[in-house]
Amino acid sequence: MSCDSSILTTKDFTILEIMLDRLADPGAPIGRLLRRKLDTAIVMMRDDIPPHVATLRSRLRFRVDAGEAETRVLSHAPMDAPVGMFLPITAPRGLALLGLAENQAIEVETAGGRHERLVLEKILYQPEAERAELASRADADTPAARRARLRVVGGGMPYIRKMPLIERTDDGDDPGPSAA
Repeated sequence: MSCDSSILTTKDFTILEIMLDRLADPGAPIGRLLRRKLDTAIVMMRDDIPPHVATLRSRLRFRVDAGEAETRVLSHAPMDAPVGMFLPITAPRGLALLGLAENQAIEVETAGGRHERLVLEKILYQPEAERAELASRADADTPAARRARLRVVGGGMPYIRKMPLIERTDDGDDPGPSAA
């Protein structure tokens, strides 16, 4: 399914408008993509956005051309760590995926003039859907419902081990910060 329009939250739409206003060269590929997104957007309140649509902070799986599937979190700005986890909407791929629904495709022009076809395969997590799910469970405050609210969304960290507790003694012989 090709992308004729995007579904954006009011917040995401406003962020894109600000990005376009601050863009140094609106004629650049990213500027044309921003204009296309804004011109064709269907804007919805966050509570009404379908759970299969990519919004900011959504974790999604996508493909570029015929490449391997990639999983990223859409972010507002570039993030430093962990490397390869985030895809900022300030980059053509991140901007292109914002507002797409599962199985939608979009063609994007890169800064080098090359064209890429991106396909959004799956929304793995969407903050708006999670918020709605938690709100629907708020009425059921049973022990089982409280346990259901906790869920593992990724692997654990096996390299972290329990550190031995170091007992601190305060014998009154602390010289204070002036000794440093």
